[in-house]
Amino acid sequence: MKPTVIFATAMMTCALAGCSTSGKINYPAAPQDGTVDTIFGLEVNDIYRPLENDTAPATLAWVEAENKVTEDYLSKIPFRKAIAERLTNLNNYVKRGLPVRRSDGRYYYSENDGLRNQYVIYRTSDLSSPEREVFLDPNTLSDDGTVALGGMTQSKDGRYSAYTINRSGSDWVEIYVMDTETKELLPDHIEWAKFTDAEWDGDGFYYSAYPRPEQGKEFSNANENHQVMYHKLGTPQSEDIVVFSDPANPLHFHNAVMADTDPVLFVTIGGQGVGNAVKMRRGNQWVTVSPDQDYECSIIDVIDGKIYLLTSYGAPLKRVMVVDVKNPSRENWRELIPESDRVLEYAVLSGDDMYLGYQKDASDHIAIYNLDGTQKSEIQLPGVGSLSLSASRRHPEDVFYSLSSFTSPSTIYAYDAASGRSTQLFRPEIEGINLDDYVTEQVFYPSADGTKIPMFLTYKKGLERNGKNPVYLYGYGGFNVSLPPSFSAYRLFMLDNGVIYAQTNLRGGSEYGEPWHQAGIKMNKQNVFDDFIAAGEYLISEGWTSPDYLTIEGGSNGGLLVGAVVNQRPDLFKVAFPRVGVMDMMRYHLFTIGWNWASDYGTSADSPEMAAYLLGYSPLHTIRNDGTPYPAIMVTTADHDDRVVPAHSFKYAAALQAADTGDAPKLIRIDSKAGHGAGKPTAKVIEEYADIYSFMFHNLGITPETK
Repeated sequence: MKPTVIFATAMMTCALAGCSTSGKINYPAAPQDGTVDTIFGLEVNDIYRPLENDTAPATLAWVEAENKVTEDYLSKIPFRKAIAERLTNLNNYVKRGLPVRRSDGRYYYSENDGLRNQYVIYRTSDLSSPEREVFLDPNTLSDDGTVALGGMTQSKDGRYSAYTINRSGSDWVEIYVMDTETKELLPDHIEWAKFTDAEWDGDGFYYSAYPRPEQGKEFSNANENHQVMYHKLGTPQSEDIVVFSDPANPLHFHNAVMADTDPVLFVTIGGQGVGNAVKMRRGNQWVTVSPDQDYECSIIDVIDGKIYLLTSYGAPLKRVMVVDVKNPSRENWRELIPESDRVLEYAVLSGDDMYLGYQKDASDHIAIYNLDGTQKSEIQLPGVGSLSLSASRRHPEDVFYSLSSFTSPSTIYAYDAASGRSTQLFRPEIEGINLDDYVTEQVFYPSADGTKIPMFLTYKKGLERNGKNPVYLYGYGGFNVSLPPSFSAYRLFMLDNGVIYAQTNLRGGSEYGEPWHQAGIKMNKQNVFDDFIAAGEYLISEGWTSPDYLTIEGGSNGGLLVGAVVNQRPDLFKVAFPRVGVMDMMRYHLFTIGWNWASDYGTSADSPEMAAYLLGYSPLHTIRNDGTPYPAIMVTTADHDDRVVPAHSFKYAAALQAADTGDAPKLIRIDSKAGHGAGKPTAKVIEEYADIYSFMFHNLGITPETK
């Protein structure tokens, strides 16, 4: 009996893990129940519904089997280990964040001296001095680097510092409090907060949280009834006070905002529109500043009884308004700085100056205005790229910005408003790399309806248009998110191997304001797919590449993008990476905060027309099954992703593997102790990109140079 049992067990393991003697991949059989939903008369197959239960034994067994298949495939790629080593070397350089002068008068900044899993927070009294001290090291909070620091805020007097952490990539937030001077941890500890920092007021702080989730469903059940709470230092969380809630609208987000100059409390309300409402507390009453979620509205500050705010109301590219704090309703707003031909992204005060961050053709600019709305100047930047700004009203002498591009890592400058000069404070150096060897150009190509779409192309100098250059095309196209130039050491590996990195600015983003966003949402979503497909066609027609050398990638909403365009144009691409994607458009709104995406997507419950439209492009439901060859695909997700739950990728991968789409591999890579992407440890990021690049080069038939 014993040998028989061992043999049967081995055969079961082989079947689950996809063992094969022929070289063709045998994919694990996914649990299924034959579910068919009827939505407005439409029959919607969802046979892999059991995979939505991510803690069920059958799902866990399937995940284990899929990871075995993927690991078996990747382990046979001869240059996988060498790629990982090269990526490790490329990332082993000092990276630093912008300095911020906090309430205690000292400067705080983050830094990674090379390959630490998480950035360390340092502080100093003098940025020109090499002397500094570690204020908080998140690497000490876990053995494997999977506890990530979120935000850090300081009480108005600087006595206390609160910081947020996320565990294993989850969106759930915990808040801890330290004595700023001694760095000793206080007993205050907040759990089950989400999408929040600590907003200090008096002897405590505001934060936003959901009710404690059902045990075992922490990462999948819908999140409802977001509340603003107040925590008084020295008291247990059970005694925290509900400051703002709206039970009649359980699908709204609520976040506290304290004005910096005057102690005025605002609550922003979002989640079911393209913008957000704003309320202000006056005594024990809440008064309305901005009444609806049809427009964006953010509080800049309150000065001398006037509220300064940035809004898209009456200005699709946004403008600055001012209103009396005693009569803050929208009809009393007065325009201070009008809309321009550039998209206004943010406004920050520095003394009596207002720094406005603009974007034009997906590149950033900063203009400086007086509080009366007249323009003083514009910062003459040392290059074109993506900007971050650090400034505050109480410390006008401390203005810092960082600038990065596709060919330059984030470099930090101090700006002197009096002279208009920028002084470089920090520039990373990557050993063995000459960044002048690479070049970026911006092109504009026509989409299917003739709309001109901008795209950045970055490649190594001397590259020729021979139609056989490998291209790595990346896009997003949604939720008012812009894709400006940014630096990644990982990409250097591709560039050094003749790959062109193409980043396209699709409709649905914020590159040209709200009209550009509206052109890519709901019943206009196909525009986004058309824009991405047109990018591939342009790269081919212009002689950069061919379908045999074109790889596409996108994450989250971009994962949806990749899944949709592969189904629509499988002939156009050789390799595809749909990462942590929204793949089931008929049920996405039923999990965690999926309902929040309805402002971009609409839902299958809205109307027969919307349900049919979503079903028409939903990646899960539009996979071909007629022998049409598909590109090589590697889906990526993670077990703690409570933003886009892994069930999306699970069901999509199971359906993809079961369909007749040719012999190219259809794998899924399921990370453990990881989430949607933010805060992922450096070691895990390197492992993931080593697998992605190995899969890509292997399926392009290219052996990369790894030295």
